[in-house]
Amino acid sequence: MVSDSSSPIEFSLDVKSGVPYYKQIILQVEMAIADGRLTKGTKLPTVRALAVDLSINPNTVARAYGEMEIRNIVVTQQGSGTFISDKEISLDAVERERILTEITRSYISKASSYGFTLEELIRHIGELGCEVALKEDT
Repeated sequence: MVSDSSSPIEFSLDVKSGVPYYKQIILQVEMAIADGRLTKGTKLPTVRALAVDLSINPNTVARAYGEMEIRNIVVTQQGSGTFISDKEISLDAVERERILTEITRSYISKASSYGFTLEELIRHIGELGCEVALKEDT
């Protein structure tokens, strides 16, 4: 995962999703723009830094950044870095629901393979939610 002061987004990859890594990176950036975590001018991690942190080939990150540049989601300034452009991105409720369903199915499937019940998962998520809320208040 990547999180630093210049990027308010944590990147993560789902190795079992079947979605290519470069597409997962693009989707995470698009979602972060749509919900306001990334705004115009926000600097993304360097290709090398993101590749190291995600333990993937730098060419994969470069492909994601290149694709986003073609789609005008980011702009790259040689020697300065890659930045979020001013392109507006919005995801409708249906798309957000689809993504959440995919993430949730994967989570439930993995947890059940370790023997956790749905009730245990719900209780634990509730507890974690309380912890996160407390941290945000401080």
